[in-house]
Amino acid sequence: MTFTFVSNYMNHHQQPFCDAMHEALGDGFTFVATMPMEKERRDMGWDESLSDLPYVRRLYEDPSAEQLIHDSDVVLLGWSEREDIAQKRLNSGKVTLRVSERIYRTGRHKAISPRGLIAKYMEHVRYRKKPVYLLCAGAYVASDFQLIRAYPGKMLKWGYFPPFEEMDEDAIDARMDAPHPVRIVWAGRFIPLKHPEYMIRLARTLKDEGADFEIHMIGDGEMLEGLKREAESDLSKYVKFHGSLRPGEVRKIMNECHIHVMTSNQLEGWGAVINEGMNAGCIEIASNLCGATPFLVSDNENGLTYDHEICEEMEQVVLRAFRNPRGYAHLAKHAYATIRDEWNANVAAKRLIEMAEALLAGETPEFPESGPLSPAPVIQPLAEPAVYNFSAHYRF
Repeated sequence: MTFTFVSNYMNHHQQPFCDAMHEALGDGFTFVATMPMEKERRDMGWDESLSDLPYVRRLYEDPSAEQLIHDSDVVLLGWSEREDIAQKRLNSGKVTLRVSERIYRTGRHKAISPRGLIAKYMEHVRYRKKPVYLLCAGAYVASDFQLIRAYPGKMLKWGYFPPFEEMDEDAIDARMDAPHPVRIVWAGRFIPLKHPEYMIRLARTLKDEGADFEIHMIGDGEMLEGLKREAESDLSKYVKFHGSLRPGEVRKIMNECHIHVMTSNQLEGWGAVINEGMNAGCIEIASNLCGATPFLVSDNENGLTYDHEICEEMEQVVLRAFRNPRGYAHLAKHAYATIRDEWNANVAAKRLIEMAEALLAGETPEFPESGPLSPAPVIQPLAEPAVYNFSAHYRF
């Protein structure tokens, strides 16, 4: 089987899955990068040299890679900004899969735009009865595509699969048994949608309670300097700003912390730091607005969640774990097990290859009950206006 994954560029979130595919298929697997990595990503520590991996071909330097996309037995289409190539493949009738984050994360009212509807029909809806499946990289993706009636019965759970690190579960227990100071970690870009300011407010709440704690803030962005100044007055003892770090350095800090907090709103299509915090054996506390949360975190089973873009709600959930980290240690171990046993690149690659083999044989694939490639439920976004009546705008 020849399997080609088409996306914008290779990055450290894509690499583990691609490595697993290459290990299984050898030269039968190719990743086609359609553009060079942006400077912003390189400045964040993302490694552009990943484009030199042996299974990567760069379409922007090697136009002949387009023929490979057409000829491959199976193609997985990601975010490439080359819809012209995607459409040629989809119209070929060959086995083709699409992976997508939300298409209406900034507002589902856009789904009634006539121009937008025409575009979505051409890109997705006209293939609704074809053997084309959608891999939903986020819990609210299926809801967006249901609005336009695309991929009925063919939407499956997917996501990002950062590198998995083996952990000693006894070490997780030992970390939780030594909770002073309680170490909390937040990682991401310092931009409004990720709400880094919530962590400064949390620090002030904990300080006012006389708590023994540290908050580690990792990343860079437009809000960083302002939050640094805010913390200098009375929180410098408690809040440490690490700046941008390479992925391995981020994981090292997570491995030493008790709690990982993810505060992004609905504009966060996935949120791979949730995978990383769970893999590190942290007590995971995540906003349900993030695309990854409903897929990865089961409240009170392997983490804690909150529903709204309200700092006080996040604080109340954090305080529950903060006041009794030993009592929530089982959540940390279950979080680690979720990544180890199911939500990792090796499991995703194995399941995708089995699905592709079934489709090539003309069979209907058997899908797992949970995890990658299980059926994606239609979950209504939590931060959306009223649902519109789309039937007046769409006819089939």
